[in-house]
Amino acid sequence: MAHMNLKRGVLSVAAGLLFASAAHAGGLERGGYNIDLLFDPSDYAGEASATYVNPQRELKNVRDTDTGNTNILTGTFGGGNLNNRPNTADDTESYWVPRVGVKAAFGDSVDCMADYSQPWGAHTNPGQNWAGANSNIETKVESDNYAATCSYKWDMGPGQFRVIGGVFYQEVNGFKERLVQDYTGTPLAGAFTGIGRLELGGHGWGWRAGAAYEIPEYALRASLVYNSAVDLDNLSGFIDLRQLGFVVPGVGLVTGTKYDVNGAASMPDSLELKLQSGFAPGWAAFGSVKWTDWSQLQVLKFCPATVSRTTPCTSLDLLYRDGWTITGGVGHKFNDQWSGAVSLTWDRGTSHGYGTQTDTWTLGTGVSYTPTENLEFRLAGAVGIMTGGSSGAVKYGDDVIGDDVSYDFDDDFVGAISTSIKVKF
Repeated sequence: MAHMNLKRGVLSVAAGLLFASAAHAGGLERGGYNIDLLFDPSDYAGEASATYVNPQRELKNVRDTDTGNTNILTGTFGGGNLNNRPNTADDTESYWVPRVGVKAAFGDSVDCMADYSQPWGAHTNPGQNWAGANSNIETKVESDNYAATCSYKWDMGPGQFRVIGGVFYQEVNGFKERLVQDYTGTPLAGAFTGIGRLELGGHGWGWRAGAAYEIPEYALRASLVYNSAVDLDNLSGFIDLRQLGFVVPGVGLVTGTKYDVNGAASMPDSLELKLQSGFAPGWAAFGSVKWTDWSQLQVLKFCPATVSRTTPCTSLDLLYRDGWTITGGVGHKFNDQWSGAVSLTWDRGTSHGYGTQTDTWTLGTGVSYTPTENLEFRLAGAVGIMTGGSSGAVKYGDDVIGDDVSYDFDDDFVGAISTSIKVKF
C-alpha cells in the first residue's frame, strides 16, 4: 500500500505536467479535454488550475502578394500594395487556460465529475503595420465548455474495469480583423481606416465514451476515451465594413455596411490513449497518444441572407490537417510530501504549406507538494520549440488559398507554466 501511495503521488504531478506541455497543440487547441480527476481515489475531490502559455512566433520575409485595390462594387478585395510596410511581425499573443472540476464517488462502483474548461482558442495579433495586414490584423477565438462525466467500475482479474460516458455543452466565439483597403496617402485616409471585422458565435453539444482498466496495487491504468465533434450549426455574427469608403463617378461617396452572416462549423472529435504504471518503489512511467480531427476545418464560409456586391460572403481559411500529440515521461516520489516528474511531448503541426502551425517539441517538468492527505499543490512548467517553415499560396479544390501574403518563420520558443490546487476527502 505504501508503494501504491507513492506512485499515486507521482502520477498526480504527471497529470498537471501533461496539461502544461500540451496547452499549445495544433489547430485551435488550448486546454483540450481532461477527465483525470474522475480517477481520483478519494470519495470527494475538487481541483482548480490555471496555465499560462507564451508562444513567440515571429514572421519574416513577409510579402504582400495581392497588391490590387479593393472595390466592393466589382467584388475585388486586394487591399492595396502593402510592400512598403515592415516585412516582419510578432504573430502570437500569450494566454491563460483555466480549469475547475469536482468529483464525487457514489458507492464503490460509480464516480462522477463536473468541470468547466476552455478547450479551444487562438489569438494572433501582428497588428496593422506589417506587409500582411490585408490577411490578418488580429484574430481571436475563445470557448467555454461545461461537462458532466460518469463511470461505472467492477472487478475483473487482478484489477478493475471501468466504462466511461459523459456529455458537454460548448460555446465558441471569436473575431477577425484585416485591412480590406489601404487608404494611406489618399484623401480618404482621415475618414476611413479600411479595416473590416468578422465576428461570430455559436454553441453545441457533444458526448464522450471510453473505457479504462486499473490495477491499483501497481498504480497501473490504461484508458481510451473518445470525444465527439461539436456541431456549431447556428454559427452566426456580422461583417462590419463601415470603415470602407469609395468614390463612385456620378454617384459620390459609397460606404460599406455592417450586415449579419451565418455559417456552420464543427469543433473536432478526438481519441486519446493514456498509459501509466509504477515500475519501482516511488517510480512511475506515463504516456499518451492523442488524435484530433482538425482536418474537418478547411475553408469556413459565412454569407448574408442576400449576397450582393456590397454585402459579400467571407471565409475563414484554415486548411488544417489532423493533429497528433505524443507524450512520454517518468516521475519520482521523493518523500511523503514531494513528488517530481519530467516529460517530452511531440505535437504534429496542423499547417502544411499555409499557416504557422508546424511541429512542436516540448520538455516539461513539475513538482507536487502534499502538506496533508487532504490537500495538494502542483506547479509544472514547459519549454519548447515551434519548428520553422513558410506560408504561401496552396491549391484547395478549384481555388487557391493564401495568395494574399507569403512569409517565412524560424524555430521559435514557447513556454508554459501551470499551477493547481486539489482538495480531497
